Amino acid sequence: MTVNIPTHDPDAVAAERQLIVGYAPPTARAGFAALLALDERLGSILRSTREPLVGQMRLTWWYEALIGLTDDRPPAEPVLQALAGEVLTRGIAGDELAAMIDGWEALIDADVLDAPAMLRHAAARGGILFTLAGRLFGAAAEPLAVTGEGWALADLSANLSAPESRSLAASLAKERLATIGAVRWSRPVRSLSAMALAARMDVSDRPRPPGHPARVGRLMVNRLTGR
Repeated sequence: MTVNIPTHDPDAVAAERQLIVGYAPPTARAGFAALLALDERLGSILRSTREPLVGQMRLTWWYEALIGLTDDRPPAEPVLQALAGEVLTRGIAGDELAAMIDGWEALIDADVLDAPAMLRHAAARGGILFTLAGRLFGAAAEPLAVTGEGWALADLSANLSAPESRSLAASLAKERLATIGAVRWSRPVRSLSAMALAARMDVSDRPRPPGHPARVGRLMVNRLTGR
């Protein structure tokens, strides 16, 4: 997978992420941040590794570390310690976290980054991330898995350099994010609907970057109304 150099202002991206994490219920905010930190760490493996075998070895290390993670003796690694203290203690098991590895392996294993590979990535990355975060938040009946898939596909599109692959990932993302506004998201999970809305804006025909007033305003409306 060939990646792009990020085009958004890193400070604006970080500020938006902080805003979205702030939408989470206070009791689950640290756990949500830990899940996002895990996702970021796994993604950094692909961004920083040019040899597929090396990337696979690093993902295998994380898989084994997550499978063996306990909340009483976590390894001396900040992300794992945060997961042990804020996620495992809330009823989510290490093997559930480890299942996210499959999403990143899908990108390494694919000879051609076609729709099946992208969908495998999206289901194991975004689908699981949103579902687990929903459990932390006490989700009601929101379409977490499919919305998470759309978020992951939009992010994938932003990190691909081949125009055909970018277009395919964006198209698949739009399909899964098209009906976000038709659902009234319950207050505890509005951090997830905000992430999905930001992703939908990223793949729209007229994207607005993080920090754009219209984008910030739309996220605030979602926080207040759930739509």
